[in-house]
Amino acid sequence: MDSTTRLSLRERLILKHIETELRRDRRLQRTLRAPGRDPWLPTAVTLLGVASAFLMVVGIRTSDPAVIWAFAALWPLTLLQAFRLLCRWSKPRDIR
Repeated sequence: MDSTTRLSLRERLILKHIETELRRDRRLQRTLRAPGRDPWLPTAVTLLGVASAFLMVVGIRTSDPAVIWAFAALWPLTLLQAFRLLCRWSKPRDIR
């Protein structure tokens, strides 16, 4: 397309409609989102890992049922988030 070529009014309206529909598509926006825009997952995994390790050590040393149950509740969440992070890191950069 030449830089001097203009779109007709009808073509501009159709293009504007397509752009509006693409902006409304949440799934597309989530797919196109840059990977650096979500810095919270690595931080969350780190904090959950530290909290889980702390509860594990305290639970072993004290045998307090409340601490053991807290660890039992937190550990699966920690593993789930760590798995999400590993899946993100394993994707090739051009797909992210």
